[in-house]
Amino acid sequence: MAAEPTVREAKLIQYLNEAYGKEKELETALRAHIAMTTRDAYKKRLREHLKETSQQAKGLERRIRQLGGRAEAMDLPGPDVASEAAGKALAAARKGVALAQGPLQALRGTGEAERLLKNAKTELFNEFEEIGNYLAIEELATALQDRDTARLAKEFRRQEERMASFLQRLIPQLTKQVVREEIPAAQRKAPAPATAAARKPAARKPAARKPAARKPAARSTTAARPARPKRS
Repeated sequence: MAAEPTVREAKLIQYLNEAYGKEKELETALRAHIAMTTRDAYKKRLREHLKETSQQAKGLERRIRQLGGRAEAMDLPGPDVASEAAGKALAAARKGVALAQGPLQALRGTGEAERLLKNAKTELFNEFEEIGNYLAIEELATALQDRDTARLAKEFRRQEERMASFLQRLIPQLTKQVVREEIPAAQRKAPAPATAAARKPAARKPAARKPAARKPAARSTTAARPARPKRS
């Protein structure tokens, strides 16, 4: 009977299992996105990354076994459980692709370009999650002096970073295509600014001046002199 993993090994297995589950999830998503993609270069890159994703899942599974991993010990979905779940999800995804004009497309936008754009945004989100997974595994393994696991995580992280870079270049292209397909040409520019005459406020008329108040005449302060008598 195989010995139970140590605390050190159990923590490594936990992180590897988390990454493994994500890879199996993305195998399903990538197959569905490939079936929906009409751009040749995009489809080709998705196929290449699907191959990388499948190889990553196998590499993770192999490393988990080398560490003596057992899903029961970790109370986490292990390779066998994840594989079964992925198979069920794949069947559902294929059914959704077959109903391309149904609810799946309705949720993915009104036009082809927008559906591709939404897929690419979802893929980029997933790539960054995977980069985070592998960065954590690499640092954990380095701290625990597990060179094999650290090397594996570093290799897989770089693959995810290359895919993320591709998507970051693709998303602006797809966004511009959405503009061309869904926004009328006449509405693609900002409205013309108002003319200077329209922007200038109406001149305000000067307020009518009130007539100045008349000052009362100054009262003389000199005393009145008595009349001088006439000489005879």
